[in-house]
Amino acid sequence: MKVLVTGHEGYIGSVLAPMLRAAGHHVVGVDSGFFREAGDGQADLPRKDVRDLTVSDLAGCQAVVHLAALSNDPMGNLQPELTYAINYQASLQLAELAKAAGVQRYLFSSSCSVYGLASADEFATEESPLNPLTPYAISKVRTEEDVAKLASEAFSPVFLRNATVYGWSPRFRSDLVLNNLAGWAFTTQEIRILSDGTPWRPIAHVQDIARAFLAMLEAPRAAIHNQVFNIGANAHNYQVSRLAEIVQQTFPDCHVHYAEGGAPDPRSYRVDFSKLARLVPEYRPAWNAPRGAEELLGAYRGTQLTLEDFNGPRYVRLAQLKQLVQSGALDETLRWRN
Repeated sequence: MKVLVTGHEGYIGSVLAPMLRAAGHHVVGVDSGFFREAGDGQADLPRKDVRDLTVSDLAGCQAVVHLAALSNDPMGNLQPELTYAINYQASLQLAELAKAAGVQRYLFSSSCSVYGLASADEFATEESPLNPLTPYAISKVRTEEDVAKLASEAFSPVFLRNATVYGWSPRFRSDLVLNNLAGWAFTTQEIRILSDGTPWRPIAHVQDIARAFLAMLEAPRAAIHNQVFNIGANAHNYQVSRLAEIVQQTFPDCHVHYAEGGAPDPRSYRVDFSKLARLVPEYRPAWNAPRGAEELLGAYRGTQLTLEDFNGPRYVRLAQLKQLVQSGALDETLRWRN
């Protein structure tokens, strides 16, 4: 199958693209190149902004995996109008182009953050009320709603609400909860928790997220057509304090530090993943938090992770974009100047 993957040089994309190729698919990569130094490097297209795609870019593709986005809440809050343009308008436009080009399947990378502050006593299902609290989460909800309207006998959108991702990747991010706690432990021997530790988060390893996209590409149409799926596993809902304990048990000579006056994070939700297991039984997650913490320890040792890299543009998306704008390489709309 010929598959166009947007954001193929990103945190998930740099794991997914080789996985798709290994499964026999032909991958056409589209990426803005903001984080290119650690990208996959095997794209069939040059650096390209997802906002500028045309029907011709989709010629011969049977499927689209749309990962490209301003990728987390701090980036979305920095310039909400850009989050709207890139995460919502460009995503809807790509779906329209894909349908016009005869693409049969459109996989959209959404997020469990659409549930926002949910009841601590209940697990959010795909039918639960949505409570997006940030421009990033709002953009995901709007895209889901409007792309779903494009569904037809010939065009099948699928919406993957990913749990919070963790684990090592060729395009690593240090701003995700388990990666972040582990990074503080490794570089300072202090596991820093900015909240009171009570918020719930479902987490999933980046390789398991990639496996879910592969499973959705290959699943029978009847099982996935115009469906929303929470991506993760029921056993992998953790409170932040429990994740800190796991890191403390894995990383030597470190301790947990709660920020003074840390309040509960308004984003707290436990998620039910039963629908995924029921309708796409081929998908089986292979990772859990303790194993992921062990992997991170080995990766941090192997790369000799420093505090500067951990907190800087190399591994923090927002810091890299700010650096590119301040240097003049990008304009204020995050387009390359040359």
